Amino acid sequence: MDVFDFRNHLIEEYSAYINSFIHVQDPRIARYIQENLAAGQLWPDPLIQLNPSFEPGDWIDDLVKSGMLHPECSKIFKRDKNKPEYHGAGQPLRLHKHQTDAIQVAQTGINYVLTTGTGSGKSLAYIVPIVDHVLRRGSGRGVQAIVVYPMNALANSQEGELTKFLKLGYPDGQGPITFARYTGQESDETRQRIIANPPDIILTNYVMLELILTRPIERQLVQAAQGLRFLVLDELHTYRGRQGADVALLVRRVRDALNAPTLQCVGTSATLSSMGTFDEQRADVARVASNLFGAPVLPPNVIGETLRRATTERDLNDPAYVAELTARVADSDRHPLVDYEAFIHDPLSIWLESTFGITTETGTGRLVRARPSSITGKEGAALKLSTLTGVSVEQCSQVIEAGLMAGYQCHDPQTGFPAFAFRLHQFISRGDTVYASLETEETRHLTLYRQQYVPGDRSKVLLPLAFCRECGQEYYSVRVAENKSSGAQQFIARDLTDQTPSDDGEPGFLYFNTSHPWPSDPEDIAQRVPDDWLEDHQGGQRVRSDRKKHLPQPVSLGTDAMLLNLA
Repeated sequence: MDVFDFRNHLIEEYSAYINSFIHVQDPRIARYIQENLAAGQLWPDPLIQLNPSFEPGDWIDDLVKSGMLHPECSKIFKRDKNKPEYHGAGQPLRLHKHQTDAIQVAQTGINYVLTTGTGSGKSLAYIVPIVDHVLRRGSGRGVQAIVVYPMNALANSQEGELTKFLKLGYPDGQGPITFARYTGQESDETRQRIIANPPDIILTNYVMLELILTRPIERQLVQAAQGLRFLVLDELHTYRGRQGADVALLVRRVRDALNAPTLQCVGTSATLSSMGTFDEQRADVARVASNLFGAPVLPPNVIGETLRRATTERDLNDPAYVAELTARVADSDRHPLVDYEAFIHDPLSIWLESTFGITTETGTGRLVRARPSSITGKEGAALKLSTLTGVSVEQCSQVIEAGLMAGYQCHDPQTGFPAFAFRLHQFISRGDTVYASLETEETRHLTLYRQQYVPGDRSKVLLPLAFCRECGQEYYSVRVAENKSSGAQQFIARDLTDQTPSDDGEPGFLYFNTSHPWPSDPEDIAQRVPDDWLEDHQGGQRVRSDRKKHLPQPVSLGTDAMLLNLA
């Protein structure tokens, strides 16, 4: 699948959907909305980021031979076990360096945190030590590890990964270690089975873990988890503010309720700190993790990723390299190479990795992930490549997309991973509404951004507009309130869905149309109101008396929405 074609198709479909219910009568507002939609206001240019290559660590088999891991780990931790050609046996698994570092720290029994980027295999940094511990201690001796996820979707995904490792390759899928998801989405029968036969590893969320500690029905699980060895908090960066305080107290209750004085706390996170040097970031992460765990985490035990380039690094200021890159980009008939060795030496591949994948940290020389970047737009990579090579932006954009797709399809024969596994981040907004000042149709300020005043002029308020689905007439959505300083009536912004009277005043709308103002003649008014507001009278129709109080009333307002007088 070409992800760029998929993205374009998705945006086309969403654009058609959005436009299908936009009906705006005022031509200036309609033009303003269409210009912003065309500029990608609701779907900005996607951001591209490569999943970088990592420094290789140890082979699982070598860790087994050294005695660091239990012998059964060689059978459990294989890659491609789910591929039919390997019949569940899989292929030898080589860890990344940061995974090896985490396993070595885990052997000491002290708390640690793995803070690495997306696609870095964070889960193996705690799954391997947990499995090794259970194998050595013996399965069926109660709950020995609890892994807490912030979302059930993550627990579901991890259950699938554990199934590949712990069940595939064993007769009838009965591996040497048991695990279960216990998040609240299971059936009563499944929950009862888990309670009656507690697994070695439980995958849950922090809300369910709280319930396990407090509900009588789970008392058997609490008994089975006495002396718990591992407590893992996945995605530590999600636990902030009040939720972070709740989780921190929960960890302390777990340690107390499960009589686990030697509990080893493990955390994983994509990002917890981004300021300062790497050592300063580790110290910051250690401080946060120590507060969450209620137990010390030392900065050396905050493990970061160690990156390496897949391509051969070249100086982007080297004229010889720029000439090679220019010739490569200018040749519209040249397609990206599929051979791995040829691909990683391609000057375009080198530029792509330097742009979307890896950069050098200022001051330390450490390789770090490049910031996500768009291909198109004023700050896009295509424009940068065009400026460097002199090739048109359009061709540069096409060459970049083709190079990224080729890198995804070209695999490293040693690791089996793509040369460039990249991510396309597309943000899509449902949009809000148009905000306008209280001025004439030709001069009023328009914006799609919620704000209180016209930029640079606090004497002019901005109010949200609502549009009639039938005729497209715009209305200011307001609430009549009393100004606290002057005591005068003021019209304040109101969300369209906020339709309940309150102490802040009555909800309503302001109608303003210089070419088609609200009429004063009763016959003309009868043409503008709903049919069920009317009654027959002397051969004609008039507004029912119980509806007259709901008829629009003329008002005179300042641009600050203060009521000057009833017109």
